[in-house]
Amino acid sequence: MPKNNRFNSFEIALSGISCGIAVLFLSLGILSGWLLATGYFMGVVAMMIPLSKEFFKGGFGAYVGTCILTIIMGAAAKFWDLVPFIMFFGLHPLVNALIKKKNFNRWIALGLKALWFDCTLIVAYYLVFNGLVGGSMFPQSVYDVVNKYIYLFIFTVGTLVGVVYDFLVIRCQFAVNAVVARIKK
Repeated sequence: MPKNNRFNSFEIALSGISCGIAVLFLSLGILSGWLLATGYFMGVVAMMIPLSKEFFKGGFGAYVGTCILTIIMGAAAKFWDLVPFIMFFGLHPLVNALIKKKNFNRWIALGLKALWFDCTLIVAYYLVFNGLVGGSMFPQSVYDVVNKYIYLFIFTVGTLVGVVYDFLVIRCQFAVNAVVARIKK
C-alpha cells in the first residue's frame, strides 16, 4: 500500500471521528437546550482532532459534515441555535491552525478573530434573541440598558470574552495534539 494512501485513509478516519463526536454532542446540546454550551465545547474540541495532524482539508470536511449532519439530526427545528457554531465556533480551530502554519502575525490575527467573534455575537443577538434580550432573572430596567447599549457591550465585553476564548482554545489544541499524537498509524 503506498504511503500516500495510508495518510489519506488516516486523514479520513480522524475527520470521520471528529465529525461523529461533534454531531453527537451538538445534536444533544441543541435538542436538550440546557446542554448547548457543552455541545458547542465538545464540537469545538472534536474539530481539533484532524487539525492536530495538520489535515486542513479533513478538518474543513469534518466541519461541513458536522453542520449538515447536525441539521439533519434534528437541529433544523432549532437552526438559530446552530448559527453561532456555523459562523464562528466550528471554523475557529481551523483558522487558528492555518494562522499557526502560515506564521501570520498573532496580534493582527487576534484583532481579526475578536472582530469576527463580535460580528457573530451581533448576528446571534438578532437571530437567537430577535434583537431583544429579556427575561425574569433581572429587573426589566437591566434588560433595557443592555438592549440600548448592546453594541457597546458586544465590542467591549464581547471582545474581552473572545480574546480569553481564543487563548483557551489554543491551549486546548495543545492537549488534543498530545492525545492524537499517541495514536499509532
